[in-house]
Amino acid sequence: MRTAVYAGSFDPPTNGHLWMIERGLELFDRLVVAIGSNPAKTYTFTVEERMELLRDSLPSCERLTIANFDNRYLVDYAKEVDAQYILRGIRSSDDYEYERVMRHINYDMAPDITTTFLMPPRDIAELSSSMIKGLTGPKGWESIVRRYVPAPVMEKLQDRVS
Repeated sequence: MRTAVYAGSFDPPTNGHLWMIERGLELFDRLVVAIGSNPAKTYTFTVEERMELLRDSLPSCERLTIANFDNRYLVDYAKEVDAQYILRGIRSSDDYEYERVMRHINYDMAPDITTTFLMPPRDIAELSSSMIKGLTGPKGWESIVRRYVPAPVMEKLQDRVS
């Protein structure tokens, strides 16, 4: 069974994240969406809220697991869940450079785990959770943000801003 881990902060989940998850399910027999915590980041939503937002935004699928991991290297977590692959998205040249370096470091730590890269389509390529958070709040933000996030995320964002 080909198992992959797709890790991120998902704060909040975007349509770009959903695209990656959908493609991951096409490519792998099992996909673990792993919410990581980065002590250098300030989060809008708790890990539990982010897990709930992902569950509410995705159709139920027995091949999909939504989990969280903390204070571990991603390759160690991948081994823990018996994943042979790490799934990563590349939106820009900056992402490419970062992911290229991380792929090599991950290989040094776990040569048996393969990193697989996907590039999202143009209409969602620039999407990031940080961009969504930056667009949220000013007058008329709803009409802009609505096209970039799933409905459950939009509802939660509206609750937070209200």
